[in-house]
Amino acid sequence: MSATTSATAWPELPYVAWRDTIATLHRWLQIVGKIRLARAPMTDGWWQVPFYVTSSGLTTSPIPAEGRTFELRFDFIRHALHLVVSDGTRARLTLAPRSVADFYEELMGRLADAGLATPIWTKPVELLEPDPEPFERDQRHASYDADAVNRWWRILGQVDQVMKEVAAGFVGRVSPVHFYWGTFDLALARYSGRRLPPRPGVNVIERYAFDLEQVECGFWPGDARLETPAFYSFAVPPAPERARHVQPPAARFSDQLGEYILPYDDVRRSVDPRRTLLSFFASTYQADATGPGWDHERLDWRPANSAVQPS
Repeated sequence: MSATTSATAWPELPYVAWRDTIATLHRWLQIVGKIRLARAPMTDGWWQVPFYVTSSGLTTSPIPAEGRTFELRFDFIRHALHLVVSDGTRARLTLAPRSVADFYEELMGRLADAGLATPIWTKPVELLEPDPEPFERDQRHASYDADAVNRWWRILGQVDQVMKEVAAGFVGRVSPVHFYWGTFDLALARYSGRRLPPRPGVNVIERYAFDLEQVECGFWPGDARLETPAFYSFAVPPAPERARHVQPPAARFSDQLGEYILPYDDVRRSVDPRRTLLSFFASTYQADATGPGWDHERLDWRPANSAVQPS
């Protein structure tokens, strides 16, 4: 991959430069995600709620609606949110600097006009803030850096491809590549097949997200705890012994976050970002998938000349 191609496919994305946009966009995505949550049947692992990467942004995929279906599609090239209904109804919202309250009001109005009114719980979830403002009252978050959002989506597109390559090397249960609007990350989970006993004191999200032994890997753009975009990997339950060394050398285990971390910039600046990221996902999987439920002879598929699994 040439330096020019790599810079285009894996662009710079410093967290501090667009953190205000992240705060606004995160809430917009949660509004859309909660619409899907309100209508889709419950699935183990919360697989009914995430978004999926597309060639122009993110989509909910079809949402059931009393005999019809509809999608909400974010377009991060033309910067719009599209409502697409199976009866031919269409609507478009512009993505530009605007408050969360304004976005919420317009979207709910467009849904109502299409006969798709969908009440949601309007409190944001899974944020670091202790008591976030409800969507309909949030006038404070109103930033939208279109260039930064486009660069972030382009990174998601690259990571989505790498994660699908990782999933192709696993025979056991594996999730689709999901964008979780609660935690604002792109994620892939591989499962041993062993169910875990309920953990006391966990919230309802974790109760159904982590009821199976798994190794999850992903990407997120950073937050107040780690102000840089990064890739991560963690196990549920945690591995009995922490591996001292994973690949590439820039990767480390964060005691604060409880997961392996690889800064995005180390991948972006590498000679082959795809191969660098594959090595991180493969080596952290090998480090974390060490519990009694992991039958590697049964779960790990090693096709000839594959770069997905380590030798």
